[in-house]
Amino acid sequence: MRTAVIEIGYPGSIISVNHYKYKYYTKKGARDFMEELGWQVKPHHIEEWKLPITVRCSGFFTDKRSTPDLSNLSKIILDSLEEVSGVNDRNMRWQDGDINYTEDDPKLVIEIKELDAD
Repeated sequence: MRTAVIEIGYPGSIISVNHYKYKYYTKKGARDFMEELGWQVKPHHIEEWKLPITVRCSGFFTDKRSTPDLSNLSKIILDSLEEVSGVNDRNMRWQDGDINYTEDDPKLVIEIKELDAD
C-alpha cells in the first residue's frame, strides 16, 4: 500500500470552498496554493495507484478562531490532486484529520493512501 504525506502552508480562508472561486475563476491565492500542492504531489504518481484513494487532511493552526472546518478544504485539495494526476476526484475519499494548535506558522498535513491490495 502506497502512502504520500504532504506538508503545506495554510494560507487562510482563501482556500475554503466558500472563498476560493469568484464566479468561474479561481482566485490568485487559491491558484498559488493549488500549484504548490500539485508540485509536491506530482512525484508520487498517484495516477498509477489502485483506486479509490483516501485523502486525509489534518492541520496545525494558531488558535481556534483561525481554525477552518477541514471539510471545507476538501474541494480545493481534491481538485488540485485531480489536476496534477488526472485521477477524477470521484475516485478519492475525503477524511477530516486532526486539528492541532501551534505557535509556528499554520500548515496542513495531507496524507494520501492507496487502498490495500486484496
